[in-house]
Amino acid sequence: MKTLRSLACLAPILLAACGADPAPGPVEQIIVREAGAKTAAPAPAAATGDAAGALIAEGKAAFANCSACHAVAKDAPNGAGPNLFAIVDQPAGQVAGFAYSDALKASGITWTAAELDGFIADPSAKIPGTTMITGAIADAATRQAVIAYLESITAN
Repeated sequence: MKTLRSLACLAPILLAACGADPAPGPVEQIIVREAGAKTAAPAPAAATGDAAGALIAEGKAAFANCSACHAVAKDAPNGAGPNLFAIVDQPAGQVAGFAYSDALKASGITWTAAELDGFIADPSAKIPGTTMITGAIADAATRQAVIAYLESITAN
């Protein structure tokens, strides 16, 4: 009987431990990289605190659509499109291991910001016969942000 009374006294405490509070909401995660760790991504705009950093962050976000076909990490394999690491100021059609269209290889283009802008705006108009037939970015501000992001990767 004494055991039963002890259990009866403990029941409210045990039930209270279960709690009626709902499960906690999502927890924000902060990723910290070790000094010297390789990363192709520039520092976020909040960390740099300047307009250039904000533009690069915007470009990185916009480039997420491009990443279905293009890698941007050093030594990453080509995908459906060539790896674009350090592509700025490089001649078109020269990334090793990628099968470019004859039109792009013969274009004679060097990927300056202006050439990238024209190509990203309308690939098939800039280089008729290119195999990049999707991924055009109509918005000029978004193109400039993507180009700033690609330039930042070149600088790393």
